[in-house]
Amino acid sequence: MLSSGFNLCNLPPWVIASRHFNDNPHPLEVQGVRPANRFLFEKLDGIASAEERGTVFNDYMSVKFQLHHWQAQQTDTARKSLKNSYLRYLRGWMMDSNSVEGAVLKGWVESRMGIVPTFHKARIGGIQSESYYTYVMDRTAGSKRTNAINSQLDILYEFCQYEQARRMAGERWITLYRGTFDADDYDVVEELGKREKIVRFNNLVSFTSVEERAWEFGFTVWEIRAPLSKIFFFNDLLPNSIMKGEGEYLVIGGEYRVRQIMCTI
Repeated sequence: MLSSGFNLCNLPPWVIASRHFNDNPHPLEVQGVRPANRFLFEKLDGIASAEERGTVFNDYMSVKFQLHHWQAQQTDTARKSLKNSYLRYLRGWMMDSNSVEGAVLKGWVESRMGIVPTFHKARIGGIQSESYYTYVMDRTAGSKRTNAINSQLDILYEFCQYEQARRMAGERWITLYRGTFDADDYDVVEELGKREKIVRFNNLVSFTSVEERAWEFGFTVWEIRAPLSKIFFFNDLLPNSIMKGEGEYLVIGGEYRVRQIMCTI
């Protein structure tokens, strides 16, 4: 897994991306985000309803980043900068993970976790490659469309971690599935058996918690045990989620132990 050599997290990139971390996960924190937004998390502590906590989070983000003032701006560029919030980038990923919005989300993982993407429109062989340059151009184009998008995504990730701790207290993993038509194009690090292997995934990748849903995306379906600390976003994190009903999870990538699911139909 390509590493940028630095990150803004409490563990180094090579640890986060390793299979060993997935087998024995630890909490991940983006430096300074919780303390800088302690008012939000202290308020959430006193709210029992997950839906209400999601509403409070959205309201907090709107006020902190002035997202609700987009119509009052004097120029079209300024209006778009505020209107294009973190929600726009999640929608963009849902439509196409190789879009400029997808590049921004992969860029957040690279800058915060230190894990370089392995695919964006084409396989990325290294930071000197043409495909990496294409990714950087998309990331730059997407980042300038909004106000402090990486800071918004920092808080979104920390809120996701907070919510999982509330909803799944004591749990460290979740079982997820991914369907693909291109299983042979993935980097296989090690063959463990007839149906099990270590696969290197992109630095941010979509999974689903619903096995039947995974079959809609390919003839090969893999099952993984994902550490909760590597979940960046999940479908019902926020009220009126754009991914509601799909069981979708956005997972920080690296080397994962996968088990191929056999079709029973």
